[in-house]
Amino acid sequence: MNYRLTILLLALLALLGACQGRSGEQPGDAADPSDADANSAVSAPEEPVSIIRPEIEPPELPETPLEAFEVTLGFPQGGDELDASATAALEALLTAEQVARGGSITLRAHSDAGGSDAANLRASQARGDKVRDWLVQKGIAESRVSVIAFGEQNPAQPNANPDGSPNEEGRAANRRVDITVATTATTAPVTGSDS
Repeated sequence: MNYRLTILLLALLALLGACQGRSGEQPGDAADPSDADANSAVSAPEEPVSIIRPEIEPPELPETPLEAFEVTLGFPQGGDELDASATAALEALLTAEQVARGGSITLRAHSDAGGSDAANLRASQARGDKVRDWLVQKGIAESRVSVIAFGEQNPAQPNANPDGSPNEEGRAANRRVDITVATTATTAPVTGSDS
């Protein structure tokens, strides 16, 4: 039994000696907070130590594909005038990476179902033309912009309530221009003469 106790004590002393050897402290030294700066200045390396091995290059991460930029401009009051929120959305569009890369811009213009088919088609065309003109005025090449007027064909919300009465909120939501900016430059259809 004494033999085991002796081995245990020797192992314990060896362990304590190893701990003291690593810390550089002598037995009985108390940690003095005022000496912390002096001790760290002596033992701190001159340059930061990195755990990254310089001979190993970090892996190249796959590039995240750029998606089309999409935004909807509302014309809740009717007409074709751009309100403050539509103008703010267009200003944000101008800073999009897709625009900087030269992506084609498609304007899908819509109306509500409040008038005749012909009147609604004209109203949606006027909205799309207003947005195109604003973009061109801000420096976008007109050849990059295509306008598609849908009239009342593609409502975002019902134009009428279940009882047949007008759904004013739905009609306001349907008066809109949906804008899509492609991720790369493509040839937009050009309208006009071929000369």
